[in-house]
Amino acid sequence: MSEPPPAGAAPGAPPPEPATPRPAHPTIAQLREVTQPPAVRGRANSEHWVADLYLRDLSPFLTRVLLRLGLSANAVTWIMIATGAAAGLALLVPGLPGAGLALLLGQLQMLWDCCDGEVARWRRTFSPAGTFLDKVGHYTAESLIPICLGWRAAGPDASWSDPGPWAYAGAALAVLVVLNKALNDMVHVSRAFAGLPRLADVPGVGAPTVGWLARLRRLVRLVPFNRVYHSVELTIVVFLAAVGDVLVGGLDVTRGLLVALLVLAVPTLVGHLVAILSSTKLRAPAPHESGA
Repeated sequence: MSEPPPAGAAPGAPPPEPATPRPAHPTIAQLREVTQPPAVRGRANSEHWVADLYLRDLSPFLTRVLLRLGLSANAVTWIMIATGAAAGLALLVPGLPGAGLALLLGQLQMLWDCCDGEVARWRRTFSPAGTFLDKVGHYTAESLIPICLGWRAAGPDASWSDPGPWAYAGAALAVLVVLNKALNDMVHVSRAFAGLPRLADVPGVGAPTVGWLARLRRLVRLVPFNRVYHSVELTIVVFLAAVGDVLVGGLDVTRGLLVALLVLAVPTLVGHLVAILSSTKLRAPAPHESGA
């Protein structure tokens, strides 16, 4: 991978001055300064809350090890992909051990996700392939977790020839989760096809312009159930359900969780679609805003 040319560089312009070499064995302070700038820590949507809570405190220590091992950012992303997939497959292990392993792997996936970007920023190595692999990782985790949750809810009686309604419910949930996630990428693809600039990751960028929708969006934020469909939140609630199963016996709590997730996924998907269409995300800037 190579660092992209500076924005606004004219065709045929002389190459930029060589970047200042960075130390082969950076300190944690040096890593934080370069790999965790305000542009990263201050992102409104891309920075997950567990990263703010504690992962960004840990990630430089792991990033330093990865740099010394000579791993590329893409190699770290492949590890993230495997970890996210393993988080879903861990739910096939019955009882609390499987749910606990999925919870741990969900957190670890996000830690790798922090580190691959930090390795790329330290080495100045960015490429579309890295972004693509990052998407692969998140889509893999957030589709496998619901599917495996369905098999978990089906219990020991499920089989490939007769998976039962709970396994089908998990598959249906996976489809809704992936569609909801894909809406965000559809926005970026649509803007790129229309020749519009990339959306800034700042608060309010996706706010509806219709008054009642804006009020409804603020109300939903009081109980942000739509966020539960991220791999981290999914593994957390599945673990809590597994604890409930241990307390009451059987799989009733896990099954209740699956039903609730499936029911809430429908308004989440529809609401997300309406919010995008009612915002300015898909609108070209007015001439006075674009400088034309």
